Amino acid sequence: MNTPNPAEMAESVRIALAEDLGSGDVTADLIAPDTISRATVITREDAIICGIAWFDEVFHQVNPTIQITWHFQDGDQVKANDILCHIKGNARGMLTAERSALNFLQTLSGTATATRRYVDLIAHTSCRILDTRKTLPGLRNAQKYAVRCGGGVNHRIGLYDRVLVKENHIMAAGSITAAVAQARRLHPTLKVEVETEGLKELAEATAAQADIIMLDDYPMELLREAVKITAGRIPLEASGGVNLETVKTIAETGVDFISVGGITKHVRAVDLSMRFELQDFKA
Repeated sequence: MNTPNPAEMAESVRIALAEDLGSGDVTADLIAPDTISRATVITREDAIICGIAWFDEVFHQVNPTIQITWHFQDGDQVKANDILCHIKGNARGMLTAERSALNFLQTLSGTATATRRYVDLIAHTSCRILDTRKTLPGLRNAQKYAVRCGGGVNHRIGLYDRVLVKENHIMAAGSITAAVAQARRLHPTLKVEVETEGLKELAEATAAQADIIMLDDYPMELLREAVKITAGRIPLEASGGVNLETVKTIAETGVDFISVGGITKHVRAVDLSMRFELQDFKA
C-alpha cells in the first residue's frame, strides 16, 4: 500500500494543533517544565490500526524529543486491551499532543476497521470494496490510505484523476455516447466510468466502450442480468443501497466492485485511551 505523503500529513497535523492549541496549553502549564513521563496507548475494542504516522507527527511537532515505541503497524488487527505503543518524554508535550494524536489515530483506525468488515464479508468472492469521495473535509488522502489499510481499493481520489459520467453530465451532454466521446477527446489518458440506472443505459455505455460501468441502485435481479449481459467484457461497479446486510448478496451477483460511501462518511472513531504511568520524574 502507498505510504502517506509526508508534506501533506505534516500540514494536516499543523492545522489540527493550531485549532487545539491556540495561544497555548494553559492546563499543561500546571506541570513543571522539566517533568518526564511515560504513557501507553491501549485499544478498548477490536480494530484495524491506522494512522501511526499522523500520531507520531503530532508528538514530533509538539516536542521532537518525545520517544514512541510501537508494537503494531498500520493494517494490523488488534484486540481489546492491547497496548499499541509506549511513549516517554516531556510531560507537558505529551499532554498537549495527546488529544490531537488520538483524534487522527482513532478516526483513521475507524475507517480501516469499517472497511475490513465489508472486505471480510465478501472475501469468498472476487469482488473488491471501493471507497468514494464522501470523505471528511481535509482528510481525503488520509482516509483513502485508511481504506487501503482495511483491505479496500481506492476509487478516484478527486475530480481530476478519472472521468465519472453521471446523470447530470449525461443530460448536459445529450447522451452517454456523446459524453464518453467528449471525455475521450478531452482526457485521452484517463479512464472513463459511466453511471447507469438500467439495462438500456448499460447497453449504451457498453457500446460507447466505457472503461467501467456503474450500476446505480440496481435490484439484485438486474445486477445478475447486467453481469450476464456484459460477460466480463467491462468491469462493473455496484453502487447504492450497500450496507453490511446487503454487501454479501451484491458481491455474489458477480460484479467486480462495490462502492461504499459509509466507510468514510459514517466513520465511528475506534475507542482508544492514553494512560500515563505514575512514575514521573525530573529530567
